Amino acid sequence: MTPAQRRRQIERWSPVIAAAGMLLLWQLVCSVFRIADYIFPSPWQIGLAMAEFFNPIMEAAWKTFWVTMVGFGLSIVVGVLLGFLIGSSRLMYAALYPLLVAFNAVPKAAIVPILIVWFGIGVGPGILTAFLISFFPITVNIATGLATLEPELEDVLRVLGAKRWDVLVKVGLPRSMPYFYGSLKIAITLAFVGTVLAEMTAGDSGIGYLMQTAGSQQRLPLAFAGLVVIGVMAMAMYELFSYIEKHTTAWAHRGSQGE
Repeated sequence: MTPAQRRRQIERWSPVIAAAGMLLLWQLVCSVFRIADYIFPSPWQIGLAMAEFFNPIMEAAWKTFWVTMVGFGLSIVVGVLLGFLIGSSRLMYAALYPLLVAFNAVPKAAIVPILIVWFGIGVGPGILTAFLISFFPITVNIATGLATLEPELEDVLRVLGAKRWDVLVKVGLPRSMPYFYGSLKIAITLAFVGTVLAEMTAGDSGIGYLMQTAGSQQRLPLAFAGLVVIGVMAMAMYELFSYIEKHTTAWAHRGSQGE
């Protein structure tokens, strides 16, 4: 095995090694200091809780997952369209971008009570919170990818007979794909945060509701089990988008592949 292959093997397994080391240290601290499970449960206690309440946790996880995916899907549609509008026009960029920044600065926890008044308790606030918290990165990255198109390249294409629309669609959008996939990896994690936040405040099911109920009953191992499930789902979707990005925008990674 060459040094480069050995390095790639270490890099491939480094997340697993780091996670195992963290769990071992966590278990050791809880065991040595005899920390009660209702204060800070150990990984072993969390694992026991996951085994005991496996079916309820999986039902809650599925509910959270599909609610998140609906809100995330809406954020992709709106984010791409809005990003294309802002990035394709300097006037729209100047007019709308500051408004989007201001809206993104509003804490989404402050919006959930308003959504409860409008849509009641249930999946509505979860879908909308996931959408509201995740569309901004997609919009910004699409707009940035289009707005940073080199003027020289655009001038050359215009001289060759390309219209503004042709430049945006045939050059601007493909060039924005690395930005787009980067935004998806950020947005999907935020979408899960938004869903869980809404479920803890306005939900009647899902991981957020399960964690809220477990916390109120001082069943911290079950609450931490919910956190683990959310982390696993978000990590899985992140890796999925990384895989798709690597196989659809290989031209953007040629430099890194040769290292």
